[in-house]
Amino acid sequence: MRLDSIRVLDLTRLLPGPYATQLLCDAGADVIKVEDTGGGDHARHMPPTTSRGVGAVFDAVNRGKKSVALDLKTDDGREAFYRLLDGADVVMESFRPGVVERLGVEYDAVRERNPSVVYCSLSGYGQTGPLADRAGHDLNYIGRAGLLDMTRSEEETTPAVPGYQVADMGGGLFAAFAVVAALCSRELGDGTGEYVDVGMTDVVLSFSQSLASQALSGEDPRPGETPLTGGFPWYDVYETADGNYVTLAALEPRFWRAFCEAIGRGDLRSEHMTSDPAARQALREELESIFADRTREEWVALDPVDATVDGVYTPEEAVESAQFHERGLIRNGDETPRIGFPAVCELPRSDESIPGHGEHTDELLREVQYEETAIERLRETGAIK
Repeated sequence: MRLDSIRVLDLTRLLPGPYATQLLCDAGADVIKVEDTGGGDHARHMPPTTSRGVGAVFDAVNRGKKSVALDLKTDDGREAFYRLLDGADVVMESFRPGVVERLGVEYDAVRERNPSVVYCSLSGYGQTGPLADRAGHDLNYIGRAGLLDMTRSEEETTPAVPGYQVADMGGGLFAAFAVVAALCSRELGDGTGEYVDVGMTDVVLSFSQSLASQALSGEDPRPGETPLTGGFPWYDVYETADGNYVTLAALEPRFWRAFCEAIGRGDLRSEHMTSDPAARQALREELESIFADRTREEWVALDPVDATVDGVYTPEEAVESAQFHERGLIRNGDETPRIGFPAVCELPRSDESIPGHGEHTDELLREVQYEETAIERLRETGAIK
């Protein structure tokens, strides 16, 4: 996978949009962060910070990009953006609906200047619908889409805030996928671009496929009761002898059979997929007792591997795992490591540099035929940084 010839103008900030463009950058795209002339991307200054003095989130999702600082509220700053647009393939923005119109860089205006551009808007609720203008963050989106409700072990408990930003990351991932798909359509079609509207809440709802048939037919799936939310004792989390936890995911009969054989409990084989509530509860209690007899790592080493038992690890333990290092997911940067492109495929050599705010402004403007005197004038007027 190589996007070496693709140039992206990235108007996004914080996490979802920069994650999307980081995926494109990792695949070889030339990503230009278009930042304002004030503080730039807010994530630059958000704690915790790395040894570089940059926000850790910014450091994680802006490797290998270039930064140009433009004031799009000025005619000169907007003109500089449009000159950069002439050589661009993709524009991605993550403002609330209506902001790009006020800045004069909305899709219709961009398409008039560059008909081949793929323009992606990434927002919380999408560009249409009664919630389009509502402000929000990841927690709001997963609450609206039904995911937060299903984080409980039972309906009487409070929904649990997930440890990772599901809507933010899922939205960024889908935006990157949609952009690549639109680029394919452009290349296979007549060369014109298209507009892509990605709502992060929509993406989370699309994750509900295992519950969709019930929900769409008028049934209301309840937390802790559905097959994949704790309703089955053979698909659940159990505490181990050392106070850690393991996962058991023996949904298919052959996996349950392998698990029963591995622990020497052939008598439990017939309990798989029982619909009797009392039998399920008795099995759950028996499994709790069984898992409490060994440590997490003893369970992880269980043979055969088809027993579908694995550990519950902390984020620190996860990134230290040989599994992820061997697959090349943990990349060592100049000063700090990061998590790279989540697929093993042919990728260009990764640039791990972090762009300073407006670091490449002059370089990029020279590329689009600005003279040194013109660049200096723009800087004096505040149109660029």
